[in-house]
Amino acid sequence: MKKIAVFLAALILTANAFALEVDKSELESAPDAESIVFINYTGPHSKIDSLMSIKGIGSNMGKNVAASTEKFTKAGAGRYSVIHAVNPEEKDGLDADIILIGSDAEVDHINNLRHIIAAYLSSAYGYTEKDAETIAVFVTVYNAVYRGKLDAFNSRYKKIVSDNLSAEKCGLSVNYKDWPGKSQIVIPLFDVSNGGLSTIDTSVISDTQVVKHMQDDDDKNIESRKDMVDLKEREAEQAAEKAQTAQKNAVQEQKKLSEEKAKTEEAKKEAEESKVKAEEAEMQAAEAEQKAKENPKDKEAQKEAAESREKAEEAKAEAEEKQEALEEQEKAEEQQKVSAEEAKKEAAEQQAAADKKTSEAQEERKTIASDQQQIIKEEIKNAAASSAYAIQLVDEANLLSALVKVNTEDGSIIKSSPVRFIRNRTVWQAGTNFVAIAGENSGNGAVKLVLLSPDTMEITKESDETIAEKSVLVQDGSEYYCIIQEGSDCYLGKFDAELNRKLKSDSTVKSATPVTVTGKNIIVSDANGKVLVLEKATLRKVQ
Repeated sequence: MKKIAVFLAALILTANAFALEVDKSELESAPDAESIVFINYTGPHSKIDSLMSIKGIGSNMGKNVAASTEKFTKAGAGRYSVIHAVNPEEKDGLDADIILIGSDAEVDHINNLRHIIAAYLSSAYGYTEKDAETIAVFVTVYNAVYRGKLDAFNSRYKKIVSDNLSAEKCGLSVNYKDWPGKSQIVIPLFDVSNGGLSTIDTSVISDTQVVKHMQDDDDKNIESRKDMVDLKEREAEQAAEKAQTAQKNAVQEQKKLSEEKAKTEEAKKEAEESKVKAEEAEMQAAEAEQKAKENPKDKEAQKEAAESREKAEEAKAEAEEKQEALEEQEKAEEQQKVSAEEAKKEAAEQQAAADKKTSEAQEERKTIASDQQQIIKEEIKNAAASSAYAIQLVDEANLLSALVKVNTEDGSIIKSSPVRFIRNRTVWQAGTNFVAIAGENSGNGAVKLVLLSPDTMEITKESDETIAEKSVLVQDGSEYYCIIQEGSDCYLGKFDAELNRKLKSDSTVKSATPVTVTGKNIIVSDANGKVLVLEKATLRKVQ
């Protein structure tokens, strides 16, 4: 668990409120401050895209790449696109897919980005949804670890990949605000031609640095790492099957090579015999021609010379034919030799791949088991320790905070809320939940009143109304007051513990007005900055 310093801030004057804060600077000074922790927008949204539409972004890009996996391809445009950077002619380095996030993209949570990547992998290469989601988790961490490290990418990938990367954009920032227009998410490709489980190089995206950073999370990413181990074990099984098939093929090719060698030896023998016969026939022809020359009137000698010459030419032609056959057979033997070597090499490579994946899976299983034991020890320790909910200051300039559960005996964080946009350092207990103002007005975000679960610390409900960014949140019994924003006008609103609006003031108020509850009245600052007294029962101006 991450060690932090805690301190009590000014307590809001009510027994049900707290403002125990954790200073972010203390976290940044800790030894593990460089951990890969994705900063997501986890507040309310002005509009919510369906999971289907989010996945559709990746699926559409993947369909274009699937049509020609062995060719350089660009797919998508605008907000999201991919460069399928492959070059079969380049032998050194890895091919890769590079997913680009456009400057007008609105993705603001790592989970949604992973859904896009996973859908792309399923559509382009046929990965199952579960395997694709597992790979997507590792791809994002891998790209965060190597963010901006162009030399690391250049040393591992082909030139066609490097030519499409830049030092300013390569990899993925941990902060969602830096994603649009500044991201080049690299996905290493291992076996595009055959596809299947080994299309993506899982060894690269799960190297020691990636796993080390995944271990920094409170849950140590156990489930994702276990899923990767399972995937690698299946990769090993697949590679072992291919190795077995390749080995059988290698044996057959070696057998064929032996047969070709025997044919070559036979061809050599026949060529040599034909050569000897041709030489003898040439000698006989020469002798007969010399005799015919010495006896020009001897018809029998002339006839014998002609016949000998004809036989010599036939023998010569046969010898040349046998020599050509030998040369062709030698070529066939050489080709078969190459085929046998390639088959042998393929069998060795597949076996090496199987052994590598098996070894990686076994080692990671050991590490996971050790991490699980450590988590159990932490859980036992925290269960026995005193704890309290607190507010961790994460952005001092904008007064943004997050809900945390703290071990008050040693100051470690037991659990952190993913919601890091609680405004103005105020959280109230509302029944079994916590109520706060959260969010920001940027991109697809919105500021609203929210309920947080004490168990998951996630948003379980949000108000229909938009709340002013600088609004205070005041509790009065089971009712809560904050400033409602409607266009450029602001009003005081009263809500119950379920975030239902009970009343809204008729008068406009300052967005950052203090709210003072006094008996039957509420005192605020109106739109002109003057003191305004409202009736608590109606939120109308006191006459």
